[in-house]
Amino acid sequence: MTDPEPPASVRDVDYKGAPLDSEKGPGLGCFWAQLVVLGVLLVLTPLSVAWNWPIWISGTLLIVVLLLLLLAGQTVIFLLRLVAADRRAAGRRRPLGSPTPTVGEIEDRAAEATRGPTAAGAEPTGPPDDGVRE
Repeated sequence: MTDPEPPASVRDVDYKGAPLDSEKGPGLGCFWAQLVVLGVLLVLTPLSVAWNWPIWISGTLLIVVLLLLLLAGQTVIFLLRLVAADRRAAGRRRPLGSPTPTVGEIEDRAAEATRGPTAAGAEPTGPPDDGVRE
C-alpha cells in the first residue's frame, strides 16, 4: 500500500540547501544547558561590578554573556525550524477555536474543484461544511 500524496502546500523545510533532519544539530539538552549558564552569568555579571571585581573579569563576563545570547538565539531559531518541519510533515491541522475555514482549507477546496469530482463512494477529505461562505 502506498502513502497518499501530500497536499501541494506541504513541503520540506530546507536548511543549508537540504531537507532539515531533526536528528542533526543541537537538541533540547544543549539548549537548556545554554539557558542555565546564560541565566547564571546574567546575574553574576552586574554583581561582579557591584562587588568591585577586577575590570577584566567583569568585561570577560559581559562578552561571554553576549556570545551566549547569540548562541542561544541561534539554537532557538534552529529548534523552531524543527518544530515547523514536524508540523508540515504531519499535514494541515485545523485551529481549535476557528469557526471559519483557514486559508489552507480554501486553497485545498479550490485545488479539488479544479481536479474534478472524487471517486464514487469516497469520503470528502475536507472538513464538513459549516455554512460559512468564503
